[in-house]
Amino acid sequence: MILDRVFRIAILGASGYTGAELVRLIATHPGMEIAALTADRKAGQTMGEVFPHLRHLDLPRLGTIAETDFSGVDLAFCALPHATSQEVIAALPRTLKIVDLSADFRLRDPAVYARWYGHEHLALDLQAEAVYGLTEFYRDDIRKARLVAGTGCNAATGMYGLLPLLKAGVIETDDIIIDLATGVSGAGRSPKEGSLHSEVSEGYHAYSAGKHRHLAEFDQEFSRAAGAPVEVTFVPHLLPQNRGILATIYVKGDAARIHAAFADAYADEPFIIVLPLGEAPATRHVRGSNFVHVGVIADRSPGRVMVFTTLDNLTKGSSGQALQNANLMLGLPETAGLMAAPLFP
Repeated sequence: MILDRVFRIAILGASGYTGAELVRLIATHPGMEIAALTADRKAGQTMGEVFPHLRHLDLPRLGTIAETDFSGVDLAFCALPHATSQEVIAALPRTLKIVDLSADFRLRDPAVYARWYGHEHLALDLQAEAVYGLTEFYRDDIRKARLVAGTGCNAATGMYGLLPLLKAGVIETDDIIIDLATGVSGAGRSPKEGSLHSEVSEGYHAYSAGKHRHLAEFDQEFSRAAGAPVEVTFVPHLLPQNRGILATIYVKGDAARIHAAFADAYADEPFIIVLPLGEAPATRHVRGSNFVHVGVIADRSPGRVMVFTTLDNLTKGSSGQALQNANLMLGLPETAGLMAAPLFP
């Protein structure tokens, strides 16, 4: 793919997993070059020192956000921790297009944000203009946006398995269960006791059951799709693996109609693959890629159906989704830099 223009990109918070994933993806993008990388606590280091697997790349040295020159930068990815992006983005030049990977701009209602995240929103004017970044459902708005808010990785996995069904009206809305398992990298790179190898390996456990913050995204998007309030039961589990999310979603409806609704909704989507009816996906088949696999299996009890969705939390769940949105914002082909096949085995 040969493009007429190369856009200059900044990555703020490049020392985290999503920052490194953005670098990996943009390194082979035909229409982007990395002009600036920031990581305040690791300022002065090279990206190769922080992430040895990127040593082969010729990249800017890590700096602070305060010392970064944004003149000539077309778009910035903000890969900062939750609750830090609002004030940082508010201070950036208004000419800059921004894709935020944190939770800071995902919720349209500031009161809902305050309830789920425990503090008031600090950039209400920016929240008003932010576009929710689930690409396949907000593509037209994303093309025109200056600020796009990336989804939660767990939230995206659940929404790919339910939004088409709610829009088509092929399932009941009062008894939906999302049983989800996710890899450890979803917790980020900062050291945490619960993410230590000895705490995670050879085990499997639920966390934040009934109170996970992605429930706010589910409430927002599912209710909007259905045209009426929808609340789901959501139980996330931690998998003893680095990457990948698999959601098993229990719904009431007809399996053939549900499968047909997916096939219709995702027929022209380059990154979403609907498996044959009766087949379930696996995390290993999407690892390291921007692809989503969707499966439908009829339960033995008539009227009950199992829907499965899987994606890589660092790619399609975060950095790959962010790049897909950036492509749209910059007028580039949506698939640019993202068509690499999954890693297997």
